[in-house]
Amino acid sequence: MRRFARVALLCLGCGLCSLLYGFSQLALSLEQEPGGGGGRERQAPEPAALGARRQAGGGRAAAGSAGRGEAGAGRCKNLSVSFWNSYWMLPSDVCGMNCFWEAAFRYDYMKTHPSEKMHLAVVACGERLEETVTMLRSAVIFSIKPLQFHIFAEDQLHESFKDILDDFPYEGKVNYTLYPITFPTESAAEWKKLFKPCASQRLFLPLILKNVDSLLYVDTDILFLRPVDDIWSFLGKFNATQIAAMAPEHEEPRIGWYNRFARHPYYGVTGINSGVMLMNMTRIRRKYFKNDMTPVRLQWGEILMPLLKKYKLNITWGDQDLLNIMFFHNPESLYVFPCQWNYRPDHCIYGSNCKEAEEEGIFILHGNRGVYHDDKQPTFRAVYEAIKNYSFGDDLVHSLLHPLELELRKTMHTYCGKVYKVFVKQLAKSIRDLYARRSKGR
Repeated sequence: MRRFARVALLCLGCGLCSLLYGFSQLALSLEQEPGGGGGRERQAPEPAALGARRQAGGGRAAAGSAGRGEAGAGRCKNLSVSFWNSYWMLPSDVCGMNCFWEAAFRYDYMKTHPSEKMHLAVVACGERLEETVTMLRSAVIFSIKPLQFHIFAEDQLHESFKDILDDFPYEGKVNYTLYPITFPTESAAEWKKLFKPCASQRLFLPLILKNVDSLLYVDTDILFLRPVDDIWSFLGKFNATQIAAMAPEHEEPRIGWYNRFARHPYYGVTGINSGVMLMNMTRIRRKYFKNDMTPVRLQWGEILMPLLKKYKLNITWGDQDLLNIMFFHNPESLYVFPCQWNYRPDHCIYGSNCKEAEEEGIFILHGNRGVYHDDKQPTFRAVYEAIKNYSFGDDLVHSLLHPLELELRKTMHTYCGKVYKVFVKQLAKSIRDLYARRSKGR
């Protein structure tokens, strides 16, 4: 009888230890991968050495993101915090590694109340304030679900961004967070001068925005001609191996840059363009990438610097070239969307070569080569000026669409102007859809 009691007591103790261990692992997984699924892998290197400075965010972000809660959820603040902390650590009032019960409650809350917010990131340096604000305006005009902007900008631009964004008239639909430009401390100068100032910041977004599951990164010279919701929906089309989505660099190989001049590996036939990049960042942080530097697969935070050291003398377009190299070795990880989602001057200055845009119109306009600010491509500049000068609340047909059509007709002496209708086809549809939603009270 005593022997039976001892065995029973031993079994009970083992069961209790197993239960406690399971709880601890659950808490660990919840804090390491918020919003992600199951599965355990080796954690990426701690990026604490980057040493980002604490930075105040916009007033609306503070009120709208971090301060909003529902009954019971206040035990842990919303994952979207509106300021930046030293060494990329969570603020003291946001649950950390030892906050098990709060984390468990938050996980259950997130399962039953999935976030409707779309996360959009941009990096602005130098004279890019106006261009960035115009891009953000275009995102706000047509989008349906709430938007969370993650704006990485030089310190001297922060106050200007706050002043402008706090006047956006869409209370509850738009929140934003401002961040300083941050690179690994031991190689900050090298990363900053890799291509255009601060452009390579986008490579570090999965490591910085640890609590963001998915993100749409865009360059400052992007204009949305249909809701952000529509490109965001591509996340649901990813298969089990895909972690990001981009468009090809060119549709026509005869004018392609990568296939004619690149001195490094690149994705597909003509390479990919990173000006519009949709990312499942949870998957990016978990993935181990094949590479040509070592037989060992490396995680995102481990592979960037070795790639730069190997190819820095052979790359022309900086971080975009590094992304091409990564997806050359991991092609199964990329979802490729059509050219109308990243329509650039290359698609029309040598003759129209984006068939999808010809059929349905341009969805996202990418004014690279500085075409918004000179007279070389007046078709692109006309769209930019129309959105920049549009006043929120004005009638979109009479204040945006009709004036734009008149300006575009003046550009028919150019190759892009000859197909000017592709620049307004989707825009007109987006306006009709917006008014239809308003008439239904949605």
